[in-house]
Amino acid sequence: MVFSRMTTVATIQEAGTLQETEDRMRAKLAGIVPEFEIGLKAELAFEINRLKHERNAVILGHNYMEPALYHSVPDYVGDSLELSRISAQTEADIIVFCGVLFMAETAKVLNPDKTVLIPSDKAGCSLAEGITARDVGLLRERFPGAPVVSYVNTYADVKAESDYCCTSGNGDAVIRHLLNEGHTKVIFVPDEFLARNTARELAIPFVEGWKPDSVEDAARLECAIIGWGARCVVHDLFTADDVMAVRKQFPSAILLAHPECRPEVIELVDLTGGTKKMVEFVRQSKAGQFMLFTECSMADNIAAENPDKEMIRLCSHRCPYMATITLEDTLKALQNIQYKVELSPEIISRARLPLDRMLEIR
Repeated sequence: MVFSRMTTVATIQEAGTLQETEDRMRAKLAGIVPEFEIGLKAELAFEINRLKHERNAVILGHNYMEPALYHSVPDYVGDSLELSRISAQTEADIIVFCGVLFMAETAKVLNPDKTVLIPSDKAGCSLAEGITARDVGLLRERFPGAPVVSYVNTYADVKAESDYCCTSGNGDAVIRHLLNEGHTKVIFVPDEFLARNTARELAIPFVEGWKPDSVEDAARLECAIIGWGARCVVHDLFTADDVMAVRKQFPSAILLAHPECRPEVIELVDLTGGTKKMVEFVRQSKAGQFMLFTECSMADNIAAENPDKEMIRLCSHRCPYMATITLEDTLKALQNIQYKVELSPEIISRARLPLDRMLEIR
């Protein structure tokens, strides 16, 4: 598969003058970013685009980035799966990952000989921090023979203990693949709600693998998804009451939720899917009004790309980790080649296989 750079984001060959950069950002971000901020942001974006060309760097931007960054400097944007595929094929010498640490680690595993930078050393993840490699080892002991699927929102040492990785966009496909291979029990970590929602979608019982009686529970079942108890600090905040309140206030709106949300939220919305699925749905839909139950920056980014669609601005939940990635720090990362992602050769080697398996499954 060949990826082309975004036509909506200028590379240095297209950047022209600072004024042109500012004009482009004003046209894209009108009504999304305060007018007085755009001039300041444009100066940063122009210098980043100049410097990335000078240093043969590529910038990857996750869908949760703030709009001023998302729409000015990334060469590619998307969800973690799409950006993983892109990072595996880039010819750049430096990869700057505007996302959180587990994403940058994934890029490093796929590109061990390249320099991978993350703009902030505070860009962690509640899910990645919610499970350790030792936890995975203990689950393997408790449920012998069950393959381990690790959500991509895990650190590289956890991936190294896994059989497959997945994203919110292809988790169901990975589980189906394993079931088709004859496995009846699958360990799916670390997000409790993603695992529960996937089990519900596939009509498979869910077992709370972190509880003492889970071994007996799994033994009584012919087939099961065995989960873990970590949750996303953002998606855990959405409630069924939130969904019903939006439905009452905006009866014609299409409601979309990320599968890391609580099952009772998922049951009430019109569409469930990862960030890529949400972006594509809004882009292709003929509906005019949407509410996203996910990190709120994403709705702003979609609104900037789809000015004919109304995104209901009731979301106030920003990921505290994603919010640490700024244009200022992205520039510093390139200027100083700072916050390099470093992994041991052993971890890189062992984490590569489950990632490769993930990339092979659509």
